Amino acid sequence: MRRFVWLLGLIAAGQQITPVPDKFYFEDGKLRVLILTGRNNHDWRQTTPFLRQVLEQSGRFDVRVTEEPSGLRPETLHPYDVLISNYCGPRWGFTAEKAVEDFVRAGKGLVVVHAASYPFGETPVLGEHMGRTNVYQAPWAAWGNMVGAIWSDKEPKTGHAQRHAYQVKWADEAHPIADGLKPFLLSDELYHNFRLKPGIHILASALDATESGGNGKEEPLLWTKPYGQGRVFHTALGHDLDAMHAPGFVASYARGVEWAATGKVTLPAVIDLNPKNKDALRVLLVTGGHDHESSFYGVFEKWRDAKVNVDPQPVAFRNDLRKSYDVLVLYDSIQMEQLPEKHRQNLRDFVESGKGLVVLHHAIVDFGGWEWWWKEVVGGRYVLKAEPGYEASTYLHDVELVVTPKSGHPITKGLPQMRVFDETYKKVWHRDDVQVLLTVDHPTSDMEIGWVSPYQKSRVVYVQLGHGRESHELPWYRTLVQRSVLWAGGR
Repeated sequence: MRRFVWLLGLIAAGQQITPVPDKFYFEDGKLRVLILTGRNNHDWRQTTPFLRQVLEQSGRFDVRVTEEPSGLRPETLHPYDVLISNYCGPRWGFTAEKAVEDFVRAGKGLVVVHAASYPFGETPVLGEHMGRTNVYQAPWAAWGNMVGAIWSDKEPKTGHAQRHAYQVKWADEAHPIADGLKPFLLSDELYHNFRLKPGIHILASALDATESGGNGKEEPLLWTKPYGQGRVFHTALGHDLDAMHAPGFVASYARGVEWAATGKVTLPAVIDLNPKNKDALRVLLVTGGHDHESSFYGVFEKWRDAKVNVDPQPVAFRNDLRKSYDVLVLYDSIQMEQLPEKHRQNLRDFVESGKGLVVLHHAIVDFGGWEWWWKEVVGGRYVLKAEPGYEASTYLHDVELVVTPKSGHPITKGLPQMRVFDETYKKVWHRDDVQVLLTVDHPTSDMEIGWVSPYQKSRVVYVQLGHGRESHELPWYRTLVQRSVLWAGGR
């Protein structure tokens, strides 16, 4: 029996694990980035997502993050083109450190951000929230050689004076990272008295002004350094999100990452953190007349397919909307008598011109005295007060629902049945010939809670959901609203 088990062990040990190509797990044509983080005396929990966002919004990178760099191995790093260190903590251990050294030396890239230049040297390990631990570790000499500088507690001490606003000036305007970039202003810490290593190429510096407690010298802040066949880009900028939001930081950082990965720069001098597609719809979002949580606006954030402006009632329709917008999204509450005749005519001109209209949640109450609006255009109405032929509608907050999308329309195609926590409406009148998009089965709600109106002159969608944060932050709801806007805009 023992011999049989031993033979099985030999067979298992001799079996090869079939390798799986990296291309199955990365976006084709994009540079592969791994951010190293998880320990830092700065707020890495906020800055790391932003560092990732900048790269992903540029469209050039596929980014991953590890919060445990001590677990790095050669096979871990193999798929990547460049590493970014947003780490300032204890050493990683021989295996991980050698894997990083070999990675860069073999021709890959490394980017070091702000306090990531501090660790692994002669100074004590730093803890969370700017704390000194008084723990010393043997230096990792190769790190200082890769970064191009180390910190020292000997006079003149490496560090910074009080944070202030200053201008970063380019020392080598012809370098691919700097090409086309102008000097830029930001509020940040200004590191001084680095112990610089031979071989660095200074890209940018700033005056460490004495009036801010500095040493009065021009201090290097951005530089490059070769390491074996690899490329290293260092930026001393980026203390926190305020500093990182400076356009100069965004551009120099993103371009520095691309250069470290490839030796070239194709990114523009301005990196748009809210990029839009060239054919993005022009959307007017109308609010007012009803209180709502600010989380609603997140539905439209970071959305490439739409340029969204917000205008409140009762002035949203004061101009000819046809000239400026493709789709009108209503999340308001207003009655006909609250609008001047000219405003009502501008709204009518818009919807009769073939433009798109999306009516959300409480906007179903709009213009109860304007029959053309609720009967022909929207195809439905929340009835505020009972009148002949129409019962008064009712509502109830904080209801857990199961919403079922109806198949057969691009807006709901592929959307699953979803648990939603929202406000319900009951006895909302709607036309018999609306195309139903969403249904629920709950005693406090009508069955039909979303539809496409039969109105012929424009594309009109109504979605009842959207009372509060629980819906606003639901990815399913955001997809539903965004698809409604796109479809109403003819996309």
